[in-house]
Amino acid sequence: MNLITIKRIENTMFSSNTWVLTASGGEGTWLVDCGDVEPVLPLIAAPLHGVLLTHAHFDHIYGLNTLLTHYPNATIYTNAWGREMLLDEYKNLSAYHDSPFTVSRQTRISVVDDGDILPLFGGVQARVHATPGHNPSCLTLAVGDNLFTGDAYIPGVKVVTILPDGDKQLAAASIGTIKRLAQGRIICPGHGNETPFCEHNPTM
Repeated sequence: MNLITIKRIENTMFSSNTWVLTASGGEGTWLVDCGDVEPVLPLIAAPLHGVLLTHAHFDHIYGLNTLLTHYPNATIYTNAWGREMLLDEYKNLSAYHDSPFTVSRQTRISVVDDGDILPLFGGVQARVHATPGHNPSCLTLAVGDNLFTGDAYIPGVKVVTILPDGDKQLAAASIGTIKRLAQGRIICPGHGNETPFCEHNPTM
């Protein structure tokens, strides 16, 4: 299995994170979420295969159109709800930030679902887990020893459920799912610079 290098970019909008994944075998790059593109471009070892979205709120997607101008063959992965959000400035909340945004090339959007497995690099896969609550588009992505949780779980931070389509009960269930998945893995959240191993036998 290839050694994966993971680098974090802290974006200017709400300090969201973009994660840059490259492999030792020179097999290209994947992103998890996409905010500021300029600091990401020097880190990309072509080809850029795609962007795995943890969810489709504006602060995690606003760089996608710029990215696609540089890498038009890259694919954006989200669930069915996320696809709707990428194509609707109100659902992704960008309309409320005076920056209406929709993905310009909807043919580059690929819909995934809970349990899907995406091959990334030789021997390295991303397993998709639906973790709604913060938003129905929330996906947690297990890649080797790393767990990309977006805003469904940020260590030490209460999950926000007051935004449209948030659900406290679903969020609590998703936190339980994520903590089970996180045993022995490093958590890579949607905000913050902490990437701790999840505690063993956690309590809710």
